[in-house]
Amino acid sequence: MDSIRVCTHAGPGSEPVIKTVPWPKVGRKGALIKIGACGVCGTDLHILKGHWPKPLPWPFTLGHEIGGVIVECGDEFTEDFMSKPLKVGSKVMIPPLMPCGHCYYCIHYPQTANKCLTPVYYGRYLGFDKAPHMWGGWAEHVYVDLDMLPGTKIYKLPDDMSLRLGALSEPLTSCIRAFNRAARAGGFTWADTVVIQGSGPIGILAVAAAKEMGAGRVICVGAPEEPRLKLAREFGAEATVNIEELTSPQERIARVREIVGGFGADLVMDCSGHPTAGPEGIEMLRDGGTYVEMGQFTDAGSIETSWHRICTKDLNVLGSWGFTGNDLPLGVDMLYRTRDKYPWLKMQTIYPFTEEGVSQAVKDAMAMKTVKSTIVPWPDLVG
Repeated sequence: MDSIRVCTHAGPGSEPVIKTVPWPKVGRKGALIKIGACGVCGTDLHILKGHWPKPLPWPFTLGHEIGGVIVECGDEFTEDFMSKPLKVGSKVMIPPLMPCGHCYYCIHYPQTANKCLTPVYYGRYLGFDKAPHMWGGWAEHVYVDLDMLPGTKIYKLPDDMSLRLGALSEPLTSCIRAFNRAARAGGFTWADTVVIQGSGPIGILAVAAAKEMGAGRVICVGAPEEPRLKLAREFGAEATVNIEELTSPQERIARVREIVGGFGADLVMDCSGHPTAGPEGIEMLRDGGTYVEMGQFTDAGSIETSWHRICTKDLNVLGSWGFTGNDLPLGVDMLYRTRDKYPWLKMQTIYPFTEEGVSQAVKDAMAMKTVKSTIVPWPDLVG
């Protein structure tokens, strides 16, 4: 092969365009990764809707939930971020947000290095014009180079781990970190009752994370029944609340309280990305409970609310943004350890790497016809 195909978008609302770029000269600390699977994230959808609050380098390649295999690497590209050995043939994933390691937050507050001031950001802040033009997951290959972008972090996957499973490690880690945030604040402990707002990919991954991290009862609020709420129950949700059947916040709040007991849940986590979730979710909580906001990853708008309810209910309210460099192995380990426990691959609907395939993957995700639209450039890599 002497060329590689990558997908670009020109701006919000645009259709995908697949472009051909030359096979790169791989640097001494660089690697070329053949992409087995890349998910369509809710953040990708919000970006295409024009919700991202900062300037973006259009055109660029979207996609950051990557599972791939190294096909070429330089002499000094020898280990991952956790010091595990890497070589041609190693299965890897790369996260989208990679803290630089030397800014104010990275040095002084490593627990919040996710707020790095100068991160490497695949699938978002690296424009197509930057050579060698392979900076996102909706492509045949992605390029990494520790000389060019020293903040880059690569993580080795187990040798027998499906690359489709590897593509779920990034979004799952975001859920794990959000629960850990709550635990460290004293707002989440073993046997707690948890309500997940949202039945998309993050919501369903959060159901599994809650169960694995010790939740007693988990309830999922979302829609539609097929395929999302049905799958949420397969992942361990004791009950689901369908927002297409219970159409008012008052009805949904009453139903959740009926399920969990009249006082409300110990913890409610928003995974929906919808601005109305917050005011509704805090009413699903018992007094003294914890509300975790991890779904508003882009600016989908504000909503009027009374903060008196936060005060009078004596609530913990936490935000959780992505994860740090040391969190990622938690997601990889959970996926690998529970690979036969949860129906992970049932989350994914597979699409080919064509302009039509990428376009349909996005449209179906926006219409909630899928749980996790997943683009597979090389079907032979994922089975």
